[in-house]
Amino acid sequence: MRRKEREVIEPAKIQDILNRCSCCRIGFNDNGKVYIVPLNFGYKKEGNSYTFYFHSAHEGRKIDLIKKNPEVGFEMDTHYKLNEADLACGYSARFQSLIGNGLVQTVNDIEEKKLGLTLLMEHNTGKSNWNFDEAMLNAVTVFKLQVTELSCKEHH
Repeated sequence: MRRKEREVIEPAKIQDILNRCSCCRIGFNDNGKVYIVPLNFGYKKEGNSYTFYFHSAHEGRKIDLIKKNPEVGFEMDTHYKLNEADLACGYSARFQSLIGNGLVQTVNDIEEKKLGLTLLMEHNTGKSNWNFDEAMLNAVTVFKLQVTELSCKEHH
């Protein structure tokens, strides 16, 4: 990271920023072009490792790209605010962001699918007591992103 003074390395601070993010943008490689998709997400942390969960329709460009190439990039941000100044070059932006890379794959195990949907709902609603019947589970595809690289930064 070029601006080391903006780097966030404390695990608790990274998790706090992650908890405040509501959208994860995943960048897929589509034959040399980048296809970026904004998605709601849920996540789990085990040790220093993050796994993000998403849901999707069963078909579409995103699903096709997951099958073709599991390597993706991602970005999340929160707390954006424009810092104004008298001169154009004096303007800056306040933000907190996470970017990284990982491997994405479809979740086929029914218990992990339930876990992924529960984590997604918990992150977005604050509630974790969800039940998913067979019809609901069959109606969506759940996929996960295992983070392999993560960097976090903030600017005030």
